[in-house]
Amino acid sequence: MNYTTKILGKRKRIALVAHDHKKHDLMDWANFNKQSLAKHELFATGTTGKLLEDALDRPVKKLLSGPLGGDQQIGSMIATGDIDIMIFFWDPMEAQPHDSDVKALLRVCVAWNIPMACDRSTADFLMTSPFMNEEYTANIPNYNHYLSRKI
Repeated sequence: MNYTTKILGKRKRIALVAHDHKKHDLMDWANFNKQSLAKHELFATGTTGKLLEDALDRPVKKLLSGPLGGDQQIGSMIATGDIDIMIFFWDPMEAQPHDSDVKALLRVCVAWNIPMACDRSTADFLMTSPFMNEEYTANIPNYNHYLSRKI
């Protein structure tokens, strides 16, 4: 596969998502990282976005609730290059009514080589990376061969 590149600016566009049983964990993590998150643009699905705005006392671009299409909205933003990083605290022990949307969102993160954290430890590593506050050149798969294939 050949690649193209994408420059992630110093100010990252971060998507934050949490399943119901993980919202408290995400809020705790966000409060711990409040100063670092203030340097970036935040996006979140429905309820999570409102909770984050209240917890961080700063604006968060709120999308639809995950089961109502918010996961798909974030996936679309990743595919169009409008999200740089994904923090998704999901609950591996709880069945989700929109599990297919969740899997699609995780898949699109990998397809577009988006840094992604699904737990607090990985999110901590992302936030403390020297790349977090400087420009970063990411290799993005070039899917032109796929898009131009003969069907």
